[in-house]
Amino acid sequence: MLLTHPEPLRQYALLADGERGALVGPRGDVAFLCAPRWHDDAVFSDLLGGRGTYVVQPADERFVWGGSYQDGTLIWRSRWVAGPDVLESREALAYPPRRDRVVLLRRAETVRGSSGVRILLDCRGSFGSDRMRLERAGGSVWTGRTGKLHLRWSGVPEDVAVEKTREGALTFELELAENTRHDLVLEIATERFDDDAPDAQQLWRRTEDSWGTAVPKGRSSLSPRDFEHAWAVLRGLTSQDGAMVAAATTSLPERSEAGRDYDYRYAWVRDQCFVGQAIAAAGGGELLQTAVTFVRDRLLADGSRLMPAYTIDGDPVPDQQQLDLPGYPGAPEVQLGNRVRRQFQLDALGEALLTFAAADRLDVLDADGWKAVDIAVQGIVERGDQEDAGIWELEPRRWAHSRLTCAAGLRAVAAQRQSKAASWIQLADRLVDQTNRDCLHPSGRWQRAPDDPTVDAALLLPALRGAVPADDPRSIATWRAVIDELSNDGYVYRFRHQPGPLNQSEGAFLLCGFHMAMATHQQGDEYGAVRWFERNRSAVGPPGLFTEEFDVVQRQLRGNLPQAFVHAVLIESSSVLAGDHPH
Repeated sequence: MLLTHPEPLRQYALLADGERGALVGPRGDVAFLCAPRWHDDAVFSDLLGGRGTYVVQPADERFVWGGSYQDGTLIWRSRWVAGPDVLESREALAYPPRRDRVVLLRRAETVRGSSGVRILLDCRGSFGSDRMRLERAGGSVWTGRTGKLHLRWSGVPEDVAVEKTREGALTFELELAENTRHDLVLEIATERFDDDAPDAQQLWRRTEDSWGTAVPKGRSSLSPRDFEHAWAVLRGLTSQDGAMVAAATTSLPERSEAGRDYDYRYAWVRDQCFVGQAIAAAGGGELLQTAVTFVRDRLLADGSRLMPAYTIDGDPVPDQQQLDLPGYPGAPEVQLGNRVRRQFQLDALGEALLTFAAADRLDVLDADGWKAVDIAVQGIVERGDQEDAGIWELEPRRWAHSRLTCAAGLRAVAAQRQSKAASWIQLADRLVDQTNRDCLHPSGRWQRAPDDPTVDAALLLPALRGAVPADDPRSIATWRAVIDELSNDGYVYRFRHQPGPLNQSEGAFLLCGFHMAMATHQQGDEYGAVRWFERNRSAVGPPGLFTEEFDVVQRQLRGNLPQAFVHAVLIESSSVLAGDHPH
């Protein structure tokens, strides 16, 4: 019997090649994969209660699991100890990718002793509703379809008995002698295969070589291994056209039965800007250029009507709809699409300016980038007084964070272009003055909105990004208020939903925890900054992936996996803090 069932999110590893991503569980099951690209329907949806999975696991049901990534890559190696024997399965999406074809590599290897390996393939399109129809095409190759997608599975031995279940899945067992290995290659394509089945060894060599140049080595960082791993995750989430998805999944719950289950398989402008600024803080690199390109092109196309998020092709995000699946445990609904397409998020214009300024400081902003700067500034002129959904995508209000982020962006680009500096600084000053009049709390800190006197962890950003100085009394008072009112056990929450313990409403927000590390560093408390950094760095499972939130009480990951902007701010904070801590 092949054992698969939903696991805690902390146990899943990510395979990604920029165009799509897969989650692999500790029992060797590919539990989620959309094909051919991020926002398409899943062909493996076991994670969400759908049908479809791909399993490579020990034949001995009594095993202990472990695993790790090859440093600086998204090549994952599951490791199982079954009695005296040790079996590993090496996993990757072939890299660099093809847009129209998924190529999933799996290599079972015996490390100690001989081992039986059980394998099952049940590739089902349309979130499990399209049955797989696969037949032997000759030799070790099977071909067929699921719905509109074409399948080719290479490496199935001719001398083993392959069982086809009543539902069309294929399953067989292998016996591997000590120090032997066996390769399987699964291809999922939009068109018929008109080429020969690929050579697995060549695919592995190319994938290793390509990852070897994708992630920089030796950058100054407080945590070099996690820095490189976070960079690899971001590289894996970023398409060849520059768009980066916010996460690889949809509908993983932020809190059990709370109804906050969203589809994050799209490219958020703000998230892309967080990545660009993080990479700039780390010294620059290709991911800065891809962020600039994506945000620039969206501004050139849509102007002040910039949407908060797009598909990786630059199209509008589809409207939200519910899918008839059981969902991940604790998630009452499976959502496709996202309501974000109908929102206005003013702060995205400010974040775009901050990213463009960071790129220009590293001399990688071109003439079209400066056209996008002018468009973003004009968008702030036209829409800076409007209510918006804000960074947390809530009901429209005059959020203090949104206006102050725009002020920070204006100051940043003004420092890079003297010819327009005066007018841009004047506009920034006006935004700060307006916010000061209606969002300054009697205690001297920033408050969330004119009609909401509470504090928000996002209000750490105005000082970090330069809207107001770090030593401004409002900055200091806000930093202290976030510590006093929104932190617990070394973690930071976004804001208070209701009276009572913070953890009763949602998990700690890891983005805010890393921002707190940088804010504390900015206030001169180096020891405290490292404590915040290390605490939030620990909020991962064995594969080292972050979700959006962390359940402080149960020490569990919450939300879609992996959350790109958390990996980005780990890179940024690790780089910022490294300046004072040789290693």
